[in-house]
Amino acid sequence: MAVYYDIDRLPEFKNAVITIGTFDGVHLGHKAILNEVVKHARNIGGESILLTFEPHPRKLLYPDQPLKLLTPLSEKIELITAEGIQNIVVVPFTKEFSNLTAAEYIEQFLVEKFHPKDIVIGYDHRFGHDRTGNIDLLRSYAVKHNFEVFEISAQLIDEAAVSSTKIRQALIDGYVADAHHMLGRSYFLSGTVVAGAKLGRTINFPTANIHPQDKEQLIPANGVYAITAAIDDATYKGMLNIGHRPTVSNDIALHIEAHLFDFNEDIYGRDITIAFIERLRDEVKFNSLDELKAQLAKDKENSIKVLG
Repeated sequence: MAVYYDIDRLPEFKNAVITIGTFDGVHLGHKAILNEVVKHARNIGGESILLTFEPHPRKLLYPDQPLKLLTPLSEKIELITAEGIQNIVVVPFTKEFSNLTAAEYIEQFLVEKFHPKDIVIGYDHRFGHDRTGNIDLLRSYAVKHNFEVFEISAQLIDEAAVSSTKIRQALIDGYVADAHHMLGRSYFLSGTVVAGAKLGRTINFPTANIHPQDKEQLIPANGVYAITAAIDDATYKGMLNIGHRPTVSNDIALHIEAHLFDFNEDIYGRDITIAFIERLRDEVKFNSLDELKAQLAKDKENSIKVLG
């Protein structure tokens, strides 16, 4: 696997089979496309290549419409590679690039940089300035530049019944199990463990306070979740609260706090990756620490039931 960040310094790819898109989330619909790319490359003895964009095009084109991402770039690369893609090209999405006409996009970008043999794209793929390019325009250049265009049908993608937009909304609403179903995996959030108020340990529920590694990644709805947590090569079961700690402080700042079961290590400064399994309840303000402690005991019991 190779990752390229400079489109002016690319190797000569052999029988390049390419696909193009943001692939945020690398969900089941995306995987249908990636599997086709890998199959085509294998059939013609070529190299599979995925072109993605950084930053997400919507951030440049619609800066007044906030967009939270499902997968930071490093995680997206790992997930794409796991599907068998051999080469990933991270294309800097700039104002200049966005102003390429659809014809310039084909000839100056796709053909000049990659000399594709096969191009595999979704049925609704759009490209070029104002998104005027489509699969029919791409096919009109195929004979001239000696490539074939293969369309991923609406049926193949829609059978997965997913989209990045649907997944974002599920997470915003706290439906992490639904997001899991559409992603084909748990939703992950990676961060660093930082020092907190250390109140949890006084009621026998010590927590790891997590600072997300990517500030642009979507954080699920406030509430309590059953989770698993990966630290180095080990995975632990636990529960996690997202919110403002109304019982003890009601901070304006958002806190992400994980309590790991049967765990008693000092992990300040270490990386942790949370997998969201199921949402248990809303965040609630209790009248006392004793009430909070009693509820946390119930949350732990419910988490253990969910996690098995």
